[in-house]
Amino acid sequence: MNELFAWITDNEQLLVWSGIISLIVFIASLLSLPWLVAQIPEDYFLPDKRHPTKWKDRHPLVRLLALMGKNLVGFGLILAGILMLFLPGQGILTLVMGALLMDYPGKFQLERKIVKTPAILKGLNWLRAKANKPPLVI
Repeated sequence: MNELFAWITDNEQLLVWSGIISLIVFIASLLSLPWLVAQIPEDYFLPDKRHPTKWKDRHPLVRLLALMGKNLVGFGLILAGILMLFLPGQGILTLVMGALLMDYPGKFQLERKIVKTPAILKGLNWLRAKANKPPLVI
């Protein structure tokens, strides 16, 4: 027990900054979630394949840099989410946000499976209604 108290005392500044960063990520996720849900096309989950992205027509180098940046941010959110499982913050929410931001095989099918859950679909459509957007079609 004394070792734990000594570690906390030695790393008090680290814990304070971890708490501040956790709070910032939590607030950012709460503020961005309604906007992000409203940006999903209503028929996004209908086709077997994804809609082409806006980045598809860009220069390949720009697309590659954007993809790398998006995956790095997603990976960072996953790491932060893992830390927040033990530190203050929304660890699971941050993990999910990171996983949904990254690109990997089978992601679209996983998204469709998650959205087909009645409680999740109801919540997403509630957020969309608040933004005056039509409900998602599954």
